Amino acid sequence: MFDNRNGHNSIAMSHLISSAPVVSRSAIKGARPKAAYMLGSESYDMIYPTEVRLALGQLLDIVDLKYFTNKEGGDLPRLDEIEVLLSGWNMKLMDQEFLDSMPNLKVVFYGAGSIRYIATPEFWKRNIQISSSYATNAVPVAEFTMSAILLSLKHFWKFSRMVKSGEGWGDHTRPVPGAFYSKVGVVSCGMTARKTMELLQPFDLDLEVYCPFLTASEADELGVARASLKDIFRNNDVVTLHTPNLPETFGLIGREYFELMPEGATFINTARGQIVREDEMIEVARERPDLSFVLDVTHPEPPVKDSPLLSLPNVVLTPHIAGSMGPEVGRMGASVVSEVKRYLAGKPLKWAVSEELSKRMA
Repeated sequence: MFDNRNGHNSIAMSHLISSAPVVSRSAIKGARPKAAYMLGSESYDMIYPTEVRLALGQLLDIVDLKYFTNKEGGDLPRLDEIEVLLSGWNMKLMDQEFLDSMPNLKVVFYGAGSIRYIATPEFWKRNIQISSSYATNAVPVAEFTMSAILLSLKHFWKFSRMVKSGEGWGDHTRPVPGAFYSKVGVVSCGMTARKTMELLQPFDLDLEVYCPFLTASEADELGVARASLKDIFRNNDVVTLHTPNLPETFGLIGREYFELMPEGATFINTARGQIVREDEMIEVARERPDLSFVLDVTHPEPPVKDSPLLSLPNVVLTPHIAGSMGPEVGRMGASVVSEVKRYLAGKPLKWAVSEELSKRMA
């Protein structure tokens, strides 16, 4: 069944929002905690489509107000009764003024990814629980990345250009890595990288990871090898970047890494453009037409009109589409339902974010 009114597959959505059983005080008449929505108005229907709102309405006593925060100004009213906040992109900064307006707030469910832009030191002092849909938001990025990796191992980008000029046709001895014990290097090992590696498990690939936080035991559990950043670029047929966008990672990847890449290798970036020294990447792309660069992100976005990225034949650009888009966004709201059920059952939140974790999130 497909609900054309909001673009969601109702059967799939129903499965997602009913997958976590609940034993909660919501089953006790009059015991449902008070809750409110607070997020950007353009995000409300996307993150919380009809099916999700109905499910949350059965679990929480949602006040008949939505605090859209991206365009509408004005001071926050006092919301003394609010225990639960349902949020997402473009919510208000949780500063002292915000906290004073909600003295009984106990938990925030953030139906999006990183909370670095909304949490403050004052927020962490209040010991309010916060859960993010960052793991759910990683799913489409991992799907995009897996697809790009498999196509890259077939030299899809190069052959799709060549065939238009009558080239590329030949026998099966052409030097294409394919997905049979080829090598894929992963830069950083956050949630998106882990989900990408999970999706790659059925394939006959050797995976290497560079991540300062990845321990030997974790690498063994993931079935991957640890490597230095230089070895990631030197040894692999495809390198995929998943580094968080932090001040200390700006400009992390530049010429000294790209020029190490083996003949015919591919670099994929679904993280952020700022992590790459773009001018140096462009120089190497010009010097090494054998390499391919698959970029879903650039800096700035979109690229300036005369950027060489727009004309270099070995650069493939997509307009930042790897993350949740359209109906995919509703998956994050569905994950909020599961977390609300855990909260009401008195269980630990599966995707709780600590102050320490928030500092490492993209």
